[in-house]
Amino acid sequence: MAQIKIGKMVLGVCQTNCYFLYREGGGECIVVDPADQGVNIFRALQKNGFRVAGILLTHGHFDHIWGLDELRDAANAAADEDAEPVKAYAYEAERVLLQDADKNVSRQAGRPCTTYADVYVKDGQEITIAGMTCKVIATPGHTAGGCCYYFEEAGFLLSGDTLFAESVGRTDFPTGSMSTLVRSVRERLFVLPDDTKVYPGHGESTTIGHEKEYNPFLG
Repeated sequence: MAQIKIGKMVLGVCQTNCYFLYREGGGECIVVDPADQGVNIFRALQKNGFRVAGILLTHGHFDHIWGLDELRDAANAAADEDAEPVKAYAYEAERVLLQDADKNVSRQAGRPCTTYADVYVKDGQEITIAGMTCKVIATPGHTAGGCCYYFEEAGFLLSGDTLFAESVGRTDFPTGSMSTLVRSVRERLFVLPDDTKVYPGHGESTTIGHEKEYNPFLG
């Protein structure tokens, strides 16, 4: 089976990492955190021969969801009539934040936004999209419903704003808690193999092993 590959676009006022995962040589992809300009995300992927098969949300802050509705609508409009609808997935505890412009901080950011996931998933649930399977890992702390997606086959973790290279997500927004975030990383993420490649919501990639040794927030 072809390898799972990952690409990245850096988007929006917060320079958010919007990832897309695909099998080498394949034409379908999963988009993670459509940060902004959803139509532009769709066109860029389409130009490179990709069809959006599904969308994963690590959490519901404005800088990770501003592009969701446009991307989902564009992907569904371009799909064949008999194709399964393109769905967005989020952890079940993030439903309220997605639907509240104050809690997702979009109102404060100047562009109030509310949206929804088509599927609200549970901790430990496995999701298979376009032949790629990931496991949902609930990691509350940055937000109450934040989660990570672990693609065991590829050794990838999409960590959102839970874990960064030698840092962690801020917790001063609604539903945030630093003690909860630190516990989530130590108990839910640091049990993964050290060579797991971590792709965060902002900044450069890292590994679980590196963060165990060098992250000053988690020592």
